Amino acid sequence: MITIREENSNDYDDIRYVNYQAFNQPMEGNVVDKIRNSGYKFLSLVAEVNNKIVGHIFFSPMEIEGYAEVKGGMGLAPLSVLPEYQNQGIGGILINEGISILKKKDVPYIIVLGHEHYYPKFGFEKASKYGLKSQWTEIPDGAFMVIILDREKMKGVHGVAKYMNEWNEVM
Repeated sequence: MITIREENSNDYDDIRYVNYQAFNQPMEGNVVDKIRNSGYKFLSLVAEVNNKIVGHIFFSPMEIEGYAEVKGGMGLAPLSVLPEYQNQGIGGILINEGISILKKKDVPYIIVLGHEHYYPKFGFEKASKYGLKSQWTEIPDGAFMVIILDREKMKGVHGVAKYMNEWNEVM
């Protein structure tokens, strides 16, 4: 049975390990640690199987240049699952739970930079459809996606979507 819950301070080493195993490098886990310690609001969920953390998803603040009044947008990164638990639906469960929680918190949008054939299953669309583009110009159009959770707040909003500066270390 898979249990999804918010992280707690006892999980930090396990979260770092899951991210390292999933990406074969420490950068994603290091960025999560830095953002966690920054004082900014974030959402960090873990997936457990038999009391073992096997997956992690992290949402951190984003902004759209020129629209300071549109607050509370989030970026989904990273999503990680231990290799031996991949392709079992754990990532999808984490995504759906994260979206559900953020909807309840009145988050207007979630941005993801990811596989163009995976994330649309969860409601993500090309961000360019809404006039949004990545701060990193080398990102392919199909890989930069958004899910609009509050269409009223996002009406007419367009421009460059920016992740927290900590993410520049990974990109």
